[in-house]
Amino acid sequence: MTQTMNKTMKTVVIDRFGGLNEMKLRELPVPELDANEILVRVEAAGVGVWDPAEREGYFAKEFNLSPKFPIILGSDGAGTVEAVGEKVGRFKKGDRVYGVSFMSPKGGFYAEHVVMKETQAARIPGKLSATQAGAMVVDLLTAYTGLETTLHLQSGESILIFGASGGIGHLAVQLAKRMGARVLAVASGPDGVALAKRLGADHVIDGHSDDIEAAARAFTPKGMDAVLLTAGGAGAEKCLATLRSGGRVAHPNGVELPQKDRPGITVQAYNGETQNPPFEPINRLIESGPFDVEVAKTFSLEQAADAQRALDDHYLGKLAIKLN
Repeated sequence: MTQTMNKTMKTVVIDRFGGLNEMKLRELPVPELDANEILVRVEAAGVGVWDPAEREGYFAKEFNLSPKFPIILGSDGAGTVEAVGEKVGRFKKGDRVYGVSFMSPKGGFYAEHVVMKETQAARIPGKLSATQAGAMVVDLLTAYTGLETTLHLQSGESILIFGASGGIGHLAVQLAKRMGARVLAVASGPDGVALAKRLGADHVIDGHSDDIEAAARAFTPKGMDAVLLTAGGAGAEKCLATLRSGGRVAHPNGVELPQKDRPGITVQAYNGETQNPPFEPINRLIESGPFDVEVAKTFSLEQAADAQRALDDHYLGKLAIKLN
């Protein structure tokens, strides 16, 4: 075991599961560094729609975990490597990295430092800032897993992405285009439509006011090959009607569809791959052209509860906490 520097760090923790009022700012020791781990000085942490579920104890129950309090929140983020364990070969001090620390016993990214296994991190790709890279990680993994592993999206296929201006959706639009697909994006509001157009979708409609089925028929008269649902509700139901016979649907767990049985089409729920993140192929896709992560608003570590509260507001892309 390698001992990290003897110092403390500012963190946001919970001492028990519950509401926003359970989030506390506290000084804690920097975690010790094992041989296969890296110590990262956090520059930005993502704020995700799943964060309240972690704070309220849903994931601990779902995965049958017995967490030790206090828990440092924050599933994903980015920063600069400060130290590496003796068996780490992929990183060195000074590398700019992004990664995932989902339900880690050593704590998450709502902190000035985080310790991660080296397999949970990658170098920040392209020209992304630490804030952009830190904000995107879990949503990026969820978008990629849906397109690549669940839908097996092929070049030349048509895909409808529902929720195309949200965290997962706006990243999925860009990844799907890099995979060679034709993308029909269903976004939220005029600002969301403008974002999806800017990110390269072949055609964009407003899910609140436009006719999804009519737009899909005009886009591909034989029916869509695939649909990625990043949100549920009535709009999601309409998206399913756009598929050809034999079409495929993927939706992250947590996106609920009222009717599960769909004759002639395959519907699969999935989780983003956070245990063995496929950062290498993702980084290749990102670096193949201009890539944007839309960060709607940033907060300080002291405003972490406000950041999670803002998840209920209308915003495009992602929210983030900026630290160093």
